[in-house]
Amino acid sequence: MIRQCSHSDVDIICEIINDSARAYEGHIPEDCYHQPYMPKDDLLSDIADGVVFYGYEEEGSLVAVMGIQDKGPVTLIRHAYTRTDKRCLGIGSRLLQHLLKLTSKPVLIGTWRDATWATGFYQKFGFKLVSTEQKDRLLRAYWSISQRQVETSVVLVDERSASVETDA
Repeated sequence: MIRQCSHSDVDIICEIINDSARAYEGHIPEDCYHQPYMPKDDLLSDIADGVVFYGYEEEGSLVAVMGIQDKGPVTLIRHAYTRTDKRCLGIGSRLLQHLLKLTSKPVLIGTWRDATWATGFYQKFGFKLVSTEQKDRLLRAYWSISQRQVETSVVLVDERSASVETDA
């Protein structure tokens, strides 16, 4: 079952993100990987900045989360994570499809360049990588991330995004 997460879910959201993000170890730059990957204060800051989390629940427990954030002319998909032992079961696909139905705006997704499994996942849904120049503009316009993360990330856009690719 997919449901909107509440403040009482913050600890479990953090747990799911940090469990799943272990997959980044050895794939993203060493200076960008740390444990916990997302400290609770960072998660709370993202929520305060408008990220709304949805979760996939099995037998009363959240096993995956994905955030959506309205950024004016675009919508961002943020923090898409599934528990390690629940991967490859279609849960992330269901969450993404649910979130895409919540917006009619262009959708942008940022992820690590070397997390090829993540880019491949989004490409299955028709998302396309933008050029390096567009990526840099979009990341600076719609995300609050370090220059190092800008350098080592990619942005994917859906078919609704043609108008924002060069506007940012």
